[in-house]
Amino acid sequence: MKQEFDALLEKLKTERDEMQLKMHLASMEAKEEFSEAEEKWQLVKQKANEIADDSVETTDDFIAAAKVVGEELTEAYQRIAKRIKD
Repeated sequence: MKQEFDALLEKLKTERDEMQLKMHLASMEAKEEFSEAEEKWQLVKQKANEIADDSVETTDDFIAAAKVVGEELTEAYQRIAKRIKD
């Protein structure tokens, strides 16, 4: 499960970097959604740090919850990318 989360984290980082490059062309609505997505990105990074820290006990439920937030972030990035494209 940790490997799946690590792969999701790397995918999110790549999508985030691509979004930042395109944001200067985006509509205000897309910029607002990106701002909200940034808050989730910070949460995902925090959870990733906790999962990676062997001194912090993480359960499968904790990792699953972090994965859900990551999946929500993926969906947000996809919506933003669609708005930028249109």
